Amino acid sequence: MASTAIEKKEVTRDLDHCDIPYYVSEFVERELGNDYDSLGKLDGLIEKLSENKKHLEEQVLTVSSEVPKRIQNALKNAEDSKKSLSQLLEEETVLSEAISSHLLKARPWMEDLDVLIGQVEEIERHLAYLKWISRIEELSDSIQQYLMTNNVPEAASTLAFMAELDIKLQESSCSHLLAFVRSTVKFWHKILKDKLTSDFEEVLMQLRWPFVGPPQSQAFGLAAPANAPEVYNNLEMLFCQLLKLQTSDELLTKPKQLPEKYPLPPSPPIVLPIQIMLNPLQKRFKYHFTGNKQTNVLNKPEWYLTQVLMWIGNHSKFLDDKIQPILDKAGSSVNAGLEFSRALVMLILEKLAADIPCLLYDDTLFCHLVDEVLLFERELYSVHGYLSSFPSCMHILSEESCFQRWLTVEKKFALQKMDSMLSSEAAWISQYKDITDVDEMKVPDCAETFMTLLLVITDRYKNLPTASRKLQFLGLQKELIDDFRIRLTQVMKEETRASLGFRYCAILNAVNYIATVLADWADNVFFLQLQQAELEVCAESDTVSQLQLGQLASMESSVFDDMINLLERLKHDMLTRQVDHVFREVKDAAKLYKKERWLSLPSQAEQAVMSLSSTACPMLQTLRDRLLQLEQQLCHSLFKIFWQMLAEKVDLYIYQEIIMANHFNEGGAAQLQFDMSRNLFPLFSHYCKRPENYFKHIKEACIILNLNIGSALLLKDVLQSTSENEPLKPSQPSATAALNELGVYKLAQRDVEILLNLRASWPNTGK
Repeated sequence: MASTAIEKKEVTRDLDHCDIPYYVSEFVERELGNDYDSLGKLDGLIEKLSENKKHLEEQVLTVSSEVPKRIQNALKNAEDSKKSLSQLLEEETVLSEAISSHLLKARPWMEDLDVLIGQVEEIERHLAYLKWISRIEELSDSIQQYLMTNNVPEAASTLAFMAELDIKLQESSCSHLLAFVRSTVKFWHKILKDKLTSDFEEVLMQLRWPFVGPPQSQAFGLAAPANAPEVYNNLEMLFCQLLKLQTSDELLTKPKQLPEKYPLPPSPPIVLPIQIMLNPLQKRFKYHFTGNKQTNVLNKPEWYLTQVLMWIGNHSKFLDDKIQPILDKAGSSVNAGLEFSRALVMLILEKLAADIPCLLYDDTLFCHLVDEVLLFERELYSVHGYLSSFPSCMHILSEESCFQRWLTVEKKFALQKMDSMLSSEAAWISQYKDITDVDEMKVPDCAETFMTLLLVITDRYKNLPTASRKLQFLGLQKELIDDFRIRLTQVMKEETRASLGFRYCAILNAVNYIATVLADWADNVFFLQLQQAELEVCAESDTVSQLQLGQLASMESSVFDDMINLLERLKHDMLTRQVDHVFREVKDAAKLYKKERWLSLPSQAEQAVMSLSSTACPMLQTLRDRLLQLEQQLCHSLFKIFWQMLAEKVDLYIYQEIIMANHFNEGGAAQLQFDMSRNLFPLFSHYCKRPENYFKHIKEACIILNLNIGSALLLKDVLQSTSENEPLKPSQPSATAALNELGVYKLAQRDVEILLNLRASWPNTGK
C-alpha cells in the first residue's frame, strides 16, 4: 500500500511537469481512476472521443460553409435596396419638377377660379339672405291670413316659430336682417298680444277677477253658474294662446330690474298670461302704496305686506284648481301659485328698495320695518310654500348699507335688552322655581331671557341668502355672548364674599345653562352648515392654523367652542371658590377633631354602643348644612361636580391632617372607622350609591388601622421583605397582591408602612 501511494505521488508530480494539459490528465483521472485494471476501458473511451471529434468537425464544416452564403445574400439584398432607392429618388425628382411646372402653368387658372368661387359664395349668401327674408315674409303672410280668418291659435303658433328663428339669428352679423326679423316679430306680437289680452281680460272680468275677499266670499271665481263651462273653456283657450307668445314677449320686453347693488338671484320672466292677471293688482298696489296717498306711510310697512299676503291667500285656490291644470296640460313646468307669489313679491322688493333709504337712520322705523319684513317672510315660506331660490325681502336687507345698519340696530337693541334683564328684580330668580320637574337647571330669568334673545336673533337671520351674511350675524351673537359673560363675571366679583349666597349660585347656574345650550346648538344642522362655511372662509384667508382647520373640518370643534371654553373656565373658577369656602369652614370645624386623643380611647369591647365622636359633630354638621344648602341652590349637574370636588379635598385633609398626624390604639382606630363609615360617608349617600369610593384614602387607612394583629404582622413582613428586596417565600404573596386582597388599591406601599407604624398596640415579638 505504501509503495502504491509513493507511485501515485510520483505520477502526479510527473504530470505537473509534463506537456499534457491539466484538464486532460484530470479527464483521464476521472474516467479511469487509480485502478490499473480499468485500462481495458481505454479502447471504448478513445472510440467515443473519436466520434465526438468527428461530429464536431462536421458541425464546424457546416457552419463554415453556411455563414459565407448568408453574408453574401445580405450584401446582395443591400445592393438591390440601394439601387431601388436611387431609382425612387430619380423618379421623385422628375415628379417634383413636373408638379412645379404644372402649378406654375395652373396659377393663373387658380386665381381666376378663386374669383369665381368668391362670386359664387357671395351669390349663395345673397340667396340665403333672400331666403331668410322670404321665409319671414311667408310667416308674416301666414299670420295675416290666420288673423283674417280669425284663426288666432295658428297665428300665435306661427309667431312663436318666428320668434325662435329670431333667436337662432342672434349670432349672425347681418344687422339689417336681424332688425327686419325683430321688427316683424314686434309688429305681429303687439297685434296678437293686444287682441288676446283684451279677450283674456274680458274673461277675467266675467270671473270677477281679481278676488278681493277669501275664496268662500268670491262671487264667481270657483263658483259654477250656468255659463261656467263656456267661461272656463275660453279661459283655457286664451291662456294657452298667450303662453305661445311667451318667447316673443321675452324677446321684446325688457324685464324691470332693481339696481345692481341688490344681490337678487337670476329668475325667468313671469309668464305672460299671469302678468296680465296681475295687472289690476299691480295697479291697486301702486295706487295705494306710492305717491301721496294716506296708505303710503313709512311707519306702516305692515299695510302693504299684509295686503300682498291677503292677495296671495285669496287667489291660491283658484290658481291651483283652475290655472295649474292649464299649465300642466300645456307642458309647462311653471307652478301657478308660486309664479303669482313671485310677481307680487317683486312689488314688495321695489317698494322696500324705495323706502329703506328714507328710514335707514331712524332706528325705530328701521327696526319696525325689519320686524314686519321677517314676519312677512315667515308666513310667505311656511304658509304659501315660497321657494328660497326666488328673490325675497332678505336680498334687499342683504344690501351692504342696509345690512350693516341692521347689524348695528340688532346689537343696540340686544344690549338694551341685556341691560334691562340684568337690572330686573327677578333677574336671578327662576321662572319655574315652584315646578320641580321643569326647574332641573335652576335657570335664572336673565339667563333664560338672554338665550331666548339669541334664539330669536338666529330665527331672524337664518333665511339670509348668503353664508357670509349669516357668519356676520353669528359674529354678533358671539359678541353678545362674550358681553353677557363679562357682565356675569362683574356681578360675580361683587358677590365673591358671599360665594354660597343665592345670587352667586344663580350666576353659576346661568353660566352652566348658557354653556350647555351652546353645546347643544353646536350639533344643530344650521350651525354645522355655518361651521362648514366658516371653514371655507378660513381656508381662503389663511387666518387659522392647520390644526384648527383640521378640527373644524372633522367637526371636533364647533362655532361656539371659544365661548364655551371661556364659560367653562368661569364655571370651574366659581365652583372652586365655593368648594374652597366650604372646605375652609370644614377645616375650622374640624380643629377639635384633629386634637382628639386617639391613643387613649377605649376599645370597642369596653363600650356598650359605639357613638359618634363629639369633636366630629361640628365638622359633620357644617358639611351637612352646606351640602343641603347648595343642593337647593345649584342645578343637579353643578352640585354633582361640587360635592365630588369637596369630597376629594375632605378625603385628603382627614387623611393627611388627622390620620397621618396621629397614632391610634385599637379603640382610636375603631372610633375613627365608626366616625367615617357610619357618619361621614352617609352624608354623601344621598348623591351616590357607594360614597366610600370618593374617600379612598380614609377608607383604606381605616382598613390598615383596624387590621387584627396577625394580619397586620403578616402584612408588615411582606412589605418589609419587598422594601429590602428579599426573595419571597413560595407561598408568600407580593406586596401589591397582599394589599389588594385587603381592599387597598389607592395607597402606596410606603404610605401603608407609615400607617402600620401609627398603630400603637403591637405585641412584643422579641425583635
